Formats: sequence, C-alpha cells, structure tokens
Amino acid sequence: MSDAALQLAETGRRLDAIDRKILTVLQEDASLSVAEIGDRVGLSSTPCWKRIQRLEADGVILRRVALVDQNKIGLGLSVFVSVESSDHSDAWLKRFAAAVSAMPEVMEFYRMAGDVDYMLRVVVPDMQSYDVFYKKLIHAVPLKNVTSRFAMEKIKSITALPVPPIAVD
Repeated sequence: MSDAALQLAETGRRLDAIDRKILTVLQEDASLSVAEIGDRVGLSSTPCWKRIQRLEADGVILRRVALVDQNKIGLGLSVFVSVESSDHSDAWLKRFAAAVSAMPEVMEFYRMAGDVDYMLRVVVPDMQSYDVFYKKLIHAVPLKNVTSRFAMEKIKSITALPVPPIAVD
C-alpha cells in the first residue's frame, strides 16, 4: 500500500512514522498511560497526547476497548454464516442490514464478492442458542440460502492491524 493511500482524505494529512508507532503501541495495549506510550515512540507526554487526540479526531482511532475471552463468558460456539439472497435491491439490503445489525450475536457482518452475498461471524453459548439465532435470521427477510460453518478450534485471532511503514519513493 502506498503512503498516498494512507493520506487522510478529510484533512489532507499523512500518517508519519510516529503516528504509525503510536497506532502499533495502542493496538498492543490501549491501557498504557500516555507517558508509557510516549516513551515507546520517542515523545514526551504532551506531544504524544496531542497526536493521539488528533488520530481520534481524524477517525483513525475509532475507539479503545477491552478484549474479552468469549469462552470465559459462556460464548463457546463460533459460527461463520454464509448468506445468499435472490433480492439485491437497496430496500432489501437496508432491511437485512438493519435486522442483522440489531442481533447482538453477530460480531462481524460483511457484504461479499463471489459466490456468497454476505458473511456473518456469530458467537453464541451453544447449538441450541444458535438454532434460536438461525430461526430469527431466516425470519428477518427472505433469503435464498444460509450455510453455517462451526469453528472447532480458534488457531489465530488478533485485533491489531499491521500498520504499514512509510513508503520510500
């Protein structure tokens, strides 16, 4: 990805090397103090805090959250749900998106290219709970096909994006 692609459209500002270091550090541990983040990226607290605030204001940092182990809170079943639709109208999509977005079991929801129209990542306590979810999903709007794939083991799961370095021209 080119550096030009990382230019912030609204502000015309580019992410520099320090911004990228801050993003990497925050993605690893957002609970660090501003002083600790500054130490890791080579800034004192005030300029570091100003950069973090600017990254938030520019929409680069969307929010800071706690990551929770789904198994330790009783959500042991992960399901990847492929959805195909016969209706590709804007009105249908708005109804479908609103219905799916309102379902707390849905962790991620994507419109896809290829043989599947939509992909959902769903977490629920067990198979019975998934059946309840499935019935709610198929009653929300007309669907052509729904395929469920059950995860047996989570091998890799990260939330940190690989922040690309500045491109050298």
